[in-house]
Amino acid sequence: MRKPSVQKLVLTAMFFAIGLMLPFLTGQIPQIGRMLLPLHLPVFLCSLIVGWPYGLAIGFLLPLVRSLLFIMPALYPTAVEMAFELAAYGFFAGFIYNRLLALKVGKVVSLFTALIAAMVFGRIVFLIVRVVLCVLSGSAFDFGVFLADAVVNALPGIIMQIVLVPTMMLSLEKSRINTEPTQRNY
Repeated sequence: MRKPSVQKLVLTAMFFAIGLMLPFLTGQIPQIGRMLLPLHLPVFLCSLIVGWPYGLAIGFLLPLVRSLLFIMPALYPTAVEMAFELAAYGFFAGFIYNRLLALKVGKVVSLFTALIAAMVFGRIVFLIVRVVLCVLSGSAFDFGVFLADAVVNALPGIIMQIVLVPTMMLSLEKSRINTEPTQRNY
């Protein structure tokens, strides 16, 4: 088993710290947080820059740790749902991006494809987790409420992610900071 490099661990810790602090920009107001999705940005960037195992790990841990430290988001059901959703984002964004780069697909196309595919798959995971939690708690599942939470209310954050993540990645590349993942054997 290969040991993770110090650089990957430091970058992952930095993205985790950003994820802990970024929601304070929304003033800890849940309605604004649900619109702007501040925890998503560091997870996407970590998975694209460091790799999917790291993105998956911070995606799962970030909402849970934030809930335990700052009581936002509420641990159950919100942080639990978010843990699985963000872990899926971290996995799919990094995995798809890495595979597309290995196939010599252009960086811009790889970024947008990985980002949009991860958003779709992450929301599918979110749907599954929400249904399971509703069944376990005995409460009713309302698909309309889910669509409002996962898509309609989140539209400003989705648009922001589609604009900011590729812009940040391309800016890092222009500044000659290596954002291309090394060949990984995950």
